[in-house]
Amino acid sequence: MRSTLTLNIDDPNLQKACSKICNLVHHAGGRALLVGGCVRDNALNHPANDLDIEVYGIDTTTLKTILSHHFTIKLVGQAFGVMKILDLPIDVALPRREFKSGRGHRGFTIDSDPQMTPEDAASRRDFTVNAIAFDPITGDIIDPYNGLDDLKHRVLKHVSKRFAEDPLRVLRGMQFASRFDFDISPDTVEICRTLELEGLAAERVFDEWKKLILYGIRPSRGLTFLRDSEWIRYFPELFALIGCPQDPAWHPEGDVWTHTLHCMDAFAARRINDEREDLIVGLAVLCHDLGKPKTTMVENGRITSKDHSSVGEKITRAFLSRMTNETALIDEVLPLVSAHLAPMQLFKAKASDAAIRRLARRVGRIDRLVRVAHADMLGRPPLQVNTFDAGDWLIKRARTLEVEAAAPKPIILGRHLIQLGLKPGPHFGPIIEACFNAQIEDAFKTLQDGIEYAERKIRHYRSLHEVENEPPPHTDCSS
Repeated sequence: MRSTLTLNIDDPNLQKACSKICNLVHHAGGRALLVGGCVRDNALNHPANDLDIEVYGIDTTTLKTILSHHFTIKLVGQAFGVMKILDLPIDVALPRREFKSGRGHRGFTIDSDPQMTPEDAASRRDFTVNAIAFDPITGDIIDPYNGLDDLKHRVLKHVSKRFAEDPLRVLRGMQFASRFDFDISPDTVEICRTLELEGLAAERVFDEWKKLILYGIRPSRGLTFLRDSEWIRYFPELFALIGCPQDPAWHPEGDVWTHTLHCMDAFAARRINDEREDLIVGLAVLCHDLGKPKTTMVENGRITSKDHSSVGEKITRAFLSRMTNETALIDEVLPLVSAHLAPMQLFKAKASDAAIRRLARRVGRIDRLVRVAHADMLGRPPLQVNTFDAGDWLIKRARTLEVEAAAPKPIILGRHLIQLGLKPGPHFGPIIEACFNAQIEDAFKTLQDGIEYAERKIRHYRSLHEVENEPPPHTDCSS
């Protein structure tokens, strides 16, 4: 962390725009300060990727006039006085006062006031590390709540008692602790224990979870804070993991909660920097053992959790559906949860090509599944797992079969049935499905062989239709 600040922006266009805005404000008789995350990140030696600029000493109309001569802007709420610079990640705003007037994250009355002092404006922020301002023209640092010192000691502290006015700040603390590997002040934890969810919008809750999963250096930090702050009660599927026992021979690390924390850290250390892929895999790692509390029992002196992966699929759907309506995302996570033991099972069985194709069809992408299974294997300290032979074996086999990063594609399609003289109708689906199942099971590999197989299925259908007047069977692949 730097004891002094120097503006560090990787994007030259962003750098140029920042300098221009600050100079325009200065020449208009105002003062432009960088605030919030961009200052914090610069202090941590991370380049700023998006900028929040707070403007003092000039009113909204003047600010809008001078900016619109040089940029295309979008005004977000007259009372807020926030102007977004289009095509650049820059928000320019007047300092504002906030008064609690309702429940939840949006329950505030907001008034812009260009005559506020930077110190007063900082008082509305959540954590001291986000309450630092920097003047790019003079180099002055305004740090009324000792945020730089807290950055140095790697601790999150609330700015004031007004922290309690916005319950979303608890989840922001969760993801900040994960992203920066910071402790959270005991006083801040104590305030968080007094807060309630207050009907926070699901999308705002999910946004904070996504930041933990996509950017957390140590997700276990944030999850531990969630438990310490007692906000784990709002996520009962995770709360149930606490104290759920495991076989100590296989899981010497302790209960399922502890295992999940280790798994999440192992996942975070192996992200591939593809946000969609990392989000799907990270959610699957978080949820992979949600079925254990309902299935764990003691049999013959051993702790078991039979069928926990399949039971966990339904629980995962309930957990994720409360936070997001992205059904496509949820549908991609669920099979990774239900199949997370498959890589080891198939490896031990030295499974056939058909079994691997069936797995690829079930999970969509085997490379995702191997990442989940690998994190699962690594989440068992002090057991040392230097290699993941099952994963390496499965990836190699899947790559050879061309199903590593995609489900197998059917060779026989509806147009082929039409070419064979079959009229479209409700019988198409079962015949195509039967052909696809046969393809998966290695009954044919080429289009020509597939067409011959389809011809047999059509003859079988016609014979049934003529004799019994029934639709074709749905699952018979042997004809």
